Amino acid sequence: MTPEKDIIQSTETRGRVFDAPSGHWVYRTLPNWLWPYAQLARWDRPIGWWLLLWPCWWATALSASAGAKVGDPFWSVLPSPYHLALFLIGAIAMRGAGCTYNDLADEDIDNKVARTRSRPLPSGQVTRKQAKIFLVLQALAGLAVVLQFNFFTIVLAIGSLVIVAIYPFMKRITNWPQLVLGLAFSWGSLVGWSAHFGSLDWPAVLLYAGSILWVIGYDTIYAHQDKEDDALVGVHSTARLFGSRTREALVVLYGGALGLFLGAFAVAEVQMPAVAGLLAAGAHMYRQIMTLDIDNPTECLRLFKSNTIVGWLIFLGLVFGGLWTVVKPLF
Repeated sequence: MTPEKDIIQSTETRGRVFDAPSGHWVYRTLPNWLWPYAQLARWDRPIGWWLLLWPCWWATALSASAGAKVGDPFWSVLPSPYHLALFLIGAIAMRGAGCTYNDLADEDIDNKVARTRSRPLPSGQVTRKQAKIFLVLQALAGLAVVLQFNFFTIVLAIGSLVIVAIYPFMKRITNWPQLVLGLAFSWGSLVGWSAHFGSLDWPAVLLYAGSILWVIGYDTIYAHQDKEDDALVGVHSTARLFGSRTREALVVLYGGALGLFLGAFAVAEVQMPAVAGLLAAGAHMYRQIMTLDIDNPTECLRLFKSNTIVGWLIFLGLVFGGLWTVVKPLF
């Protein structure tokens, strides 16, 4: 008999969502009645909050190492652990809130797509009222995090809600919903910088622009999983727009992202290890492009998830870039 945690959820049966891992801790440790809420927040698919977190952490590390000079205190070139922790909590809370909001807005579409009809709302595991209450609770957790920052950052962070609010409806009216997702998911580039300085400057703007292109790229790969169902139900995406020319589009998107990131690093005057991390990230992006099979949903999902490696490479490069300023006189 198939274990309950391995069963794909339906209107008759409570189980896991189609593309969620059956062995995830959500299904091993949480009581069965909590599963649908964990699924609404995508706790069983952490890649989403990692991708939301990376621009925040990049900006935090970039702001700490910006303009670092020989003789600066060791601690001053490291990203604030307090800010990193706040952004981690905030990313998990707000990604969960955003996914819950998207599911409320997309219930009619999700019910027509094979990969998404097992989600809690279309499968009837939660009511719309329950989902809305859960949405509010997650949003309040995110607000509690935002209120720990300076006033400029609070206003800036709240401003992103306009983009978040319109995103679910973009797939109905434009071929570029991934651009709107990029505007929302990259907002942390601005917030991470302003949390440190209390204002914005060109490095943050360039980092934001680069992150937008990166998001469009990886979410195009992700969207290729659903392109056939999307065509049937009238949902637009850059995957459908680019089609067989997706590789060429990714070269432009990822190449543009790397160029803008390099510009941000140059304006911020960070040290060479940051560029080394960026080059390693570029190599990983190139590998994604070369191995991509747009007609293999499993491979598309794997390559999409691998973008957290890009996040780590850029982040660690920035951290070591700051440290290099302090330690290089010792060599």
